[in-house]
Amino acid sequence: MGSPPPPSASDAPRPPLRIVFMGTPALAAHILERMIAAAGPEFVVAGVVTRPDQPRKRGLKLEPSEVGAVAARAGLPTLKPVKIRTPEFLAELKSFTPDLLVVAAYGRILPNPVLAAPRLMPINVHASLLPRHRGAAPIEGAILAGDRESGVTIMRVIERMDAGPILLRRAITLAPDETQGSLKQKLAELGAQALLDAIALFRGGLVTETPQDERLATSTAPIEKENALIDWHADAASIERTVRAYDPWPVARTALANEDLLIWRARVVADDADYARGADDVTRSAARPVVAAPGTITALKPEPLVKCGRGSLALIEVQAPGRRRMPAADYLRGRRVAVGTRLGR
Repeated sequence: MGSPPPPSASDAPRPPLRIVFMGTPALAAHILERMIAAAGPEFVVAGVVTRPDQPRKRGLKLEPSEVGAVAARAGLPTLKPVKIRTPEFLAELKSFTPDLLVVAAYGRILPNPVLAAPRLMPINVHASLLPRHRGAAPIEGAILAGDRESGVTIMRVIERMDAGPILLRRAITLAPDETQGSLKQKLAELGAQALLDAIALFRGGLVTETPQDERLATSTAPIEKENALIDWHADAASIERTVRAYDPWPVARTALANEDLLIWRARVVADDADYARGADDVTRSAARPVVAAPGTITALKPEPLVKCGRGSLALIEVQAPGRRRMPAADYLRGRRVAVGTRLGR
């Protein structure tokens, strides 16, 4: 019998893909943790790039980002550049010899020299079903828009914000009481699994790209504290979505007697009279006039009811700054707030 043919170069084991991860907040940190746990013969996390340490809490002590903390615990080499458009940063990035550059909520638009650093491709884990909700606040954007579903998109990064071709998408249905916090947790895990699926496609040479339909593109802007100030002239349904979209930050807020009042939970009430049928006569008679100005409290039982531009909003849980969260009815009763009081400045 003849001897078996010598192994060809194609039969030799391939080295693992070298991945550099770029991210900053908790959502990205969860994805990085999942990558570290799954690393092995198929891929390794060669390095991490995150934002510089920031002063936090009362002592203003410099602390790493959530991604920086995960990288430190794992002993991964980490870059924290103040500027990314410098020859020095580009040289440090290339020293990792990355095959893939994985970006998840890093917080900066990457210039073309950085995008060209990986051997294969720079890819992004974006927390929306692109091309819907491009930009900095896709999770808040999905809730504010009243979308029935959200998800994650793995896309090739280009220098235009979230406009690169799609590699894969994963969708989930939004719960009726979905908040920013709950959706971030769900999409962090969904994004981690989608990324691992995408890495497997790269490993198998099975990646395909689908251009985004620009006609369907929408955008979101960074969230500021001022965005959470309630406009009671808006309809009740959109205000209720605002409450959920800004939980846990920056928290929807209004004013009561020129003091901030944070609103954590609320529900839409379409008919004030129906709402007040179980209340006492004084509350019922006060609740009937739907001609009250937006922001006016029109009932106190079973929960405080606030007139909106269309419909009304029942306040369920509120908080005064520096105090604990509590049922809205208890808070207003303690403040001796009467029907007819108007919220807002």
